[in-house]
Amino acid sequence: MLTAVTMFSFMDTTMKLLSAHYPAMQVTALRSLSSLPLLCGYILYRRAFKGILRVRWPMHLFRAALGICMLTTFAFGLRSLSLAEAYSIFFIAPALITALSVWVLKERVAAGQWVAIVVGLLGVLVVLRPEGTGFLSLGGLAILAAAACYAVSAISARILARSDSTESMMFWLLTLMATGSVALAWNNWVPVRAEHGWILLALALSGFFGQLAITKAFSTGKASIVAPFEYTALAWGVAIDWLLWQALPDGYTLLGAGIIIASGIYLVRREAVHVEAEHP
Repeated sequence: MLTAVTMFSFMDTTMKLLSAHYPAMQVTALRSLSSLPLLCGYILYRRAFKGILRVRWPMHLFRAALGICMLTTFAFGLRSLSLAEAYSIFFIAPALITALSVWVLKERVAAGQWVAIVVGLLGVLVVLRPEGTGFLSLGGLAILAAAACYAVSAISARILARSDSTESMMFWLLTLMATGSVALAWNNWVPVRAEHGWILLALALSGFFGQLAITKAFSTGKASIVAPFEYTALAWGVAIDWLLWQALPDGYTLLGAGIIIASGIYLVRREAVHVEAEHP
């Protein structure tokens, strides 16, 4: 999980660098296109292309639309926010997933979990500057929208995993995202500059290896142990912000991030206790 967080932090850094030169939808297209050849090579290596067409198409199309929305709003938000600020807001995703599981998956959520969800949302409000000067900025709202899309996508992935393989889910998500984002970005496409080739290479490698690492983490370790390490992204965000842009998070960002992380860890731990109680 630590490797996955490191790779995704590098990936987000490349997206922030690209978002300064290209439209947000084009950044989404570049993200999808750059990693697709690596993913195809990996699936060929695992000989997992057999039955790749026998999937639940409506669900795959839905997840692709969510993925395009998530990456585009995230790239848009990174234009005006630091990585640390973006991560602090995005950390609300576990709370949103828990809340959605009640309506979509019909899972039971205890009162303590609802309190943690509300606390997490209050943490987001803290990051979004409650004193009024930067409250509800477009960048902050874009990251919040990205977190919401991620939460819905995670719930849909749970449903899809009941019938479709992991390889088919990864392949069609990236393929459909690439197709859709290129079509949407085509009219405003900005020619890719040669000097950005190394950024695209870093984007492809970090996105691909990050996905492999996070898949391995959750397939071999308990979610209650693995998931909290995702919050180390804040440390990477602070470090990268300082090294590349000489920016440090302010008190509101750190306080809000602390509140959101605490609620998220509680939710993950509470879920682990619930699962162990059901399956002794």
